[in-house]
Amino acid sequence: MERHEGGTVTVDLAGLLAGDEDAFRDLVRAHQATMMRLALLHVRSTADAEEVVQETWLAVLQGIDGFEGRASLRTWICRILLNIARRRAGQESRSVPMSGLPGADGGPSVDPDRFMSSGPNAGHWSVPPRRWGRQPEDLLLAGELRELLGDAVRRLSPGQREVITMRDVEGWTSTEVCELMEISEGHQRVLLHRARSRVRQTVESYLERQSSPAN
Repeated sequence: MERHEGGTVTVDLAGLLAGDEDAFRDLVRAHQATMMRLALLHVRSTADAEEVVQETWLAVLQGIDGFEGRASLRTWICRILLNIARRRAGQESRSVPMSGLPGADGGPSVDPDRFMSSGPNAGHWSVPPRRWGRQPEDLLLAGELRELLGDAVRRLSPGQREVITMRDVEGWTSTEVCELMEISEGHQRVLLHRARSRVRQTVESYLERQSSPAN
């Protein structure tokens, strides 16, 4: 058995290795949503993401006998998915986001101490911004801020998109993200800090506009 963080998911690895269909269905239920979100960081549509996920599951079935347990099964699966998604993205004639251009990681940033770095609220602001005329909760209910956040994340460089999604959406630890992406802890911190900074700047600019007298 392989138990994930928090004890919420238990994987029957022995069953998987033995070809147990129930064990595989449990594995799909446990990871399908995360895999779709990861795939959508790199491809244009839900249909493309579904193809990436399907190709990943085929690769998992074909390669499960070679799983050596050096990383968690979840990390191993997601690493396969990222490799497939990145390859698919490279085959598409996609425009390079401004955040992915040389030198795009410069510029002002936000003090990382203003974000919670661990626990169930990791990624949330520990020092919230000042109040605007309209409350952010109202904007979330209207769906405006949620859409804005999604757009802000999509404009990040690929590495920043992956790190902020795994840390702040999926709740992975920094160690797990480093293992998944095969990067150093220092590199992970830089990517996460810059991603959070850019997203926060986008949100703050939007909320400033919403609270202006013209609105």
